[in-house]
Amino acid sequence: MERQVAIFCSASSTIDAKYNAAARELVRALHSKGYSIISGGGAIGTMGAIAEESYRLGCLHIGVLPSFMLGLESNLSNEVVWTADMASRKARMRRDCCAAVALPGGIGTLDELIEVFVLKKLGKYDGAIYALDLDGFFQPLRQLLGHMVKHGMLLEKDMELVEFPSTVEELANKFQ
Repeated sequence: MERQVAIFCSASSTIDAKYNAAARELVRALHSKGYSIISGGGAIGTMGAIAEESYRLGCLHIGVLPSFMLGLESNLSNEVVWTADMASRKARMRRDCCAAVALPGGIGTLDELIEVFVLKKLGKYDGAIYALDLDGFFQPLRQLLGHMVKHGMLLEKDMELVEFPSTVEELANKFQ
């Protein structure tokens, strides 16, 4: 696998600035370790922060967007990949990545995280999966997964397929 990390994140411009700051910190850490970034490619919110920080550092950044989002792309990405739909977008973002990272985000981020989790469980994704649990953001998801285990809907060992580091530093230390 390439030294490329897929980052799933928010495209909202109304979120707390700490989330974009964490994204920028993560891009700096990954770039310093020789990783390139692939993300949703949007120009606003955390997606925009990732594109901006990647550009500022000279870090290779690939943005992937479905064609119906034409006009929403960041012009700071090294490459913009257009896909037919959201499913193709997610598949392209995962391709050739050694890890998938979900930053705090909305329903789209949750969709991306859950899909890669399911694929890992089914043996169709080989990379690592991380969800940055900044200030407990992903605690409700962890509780839901625990609830599923309690009711026999998910194996306890499958909980280990996704790691939930609580700081960018802890997350960055997962990468060599």
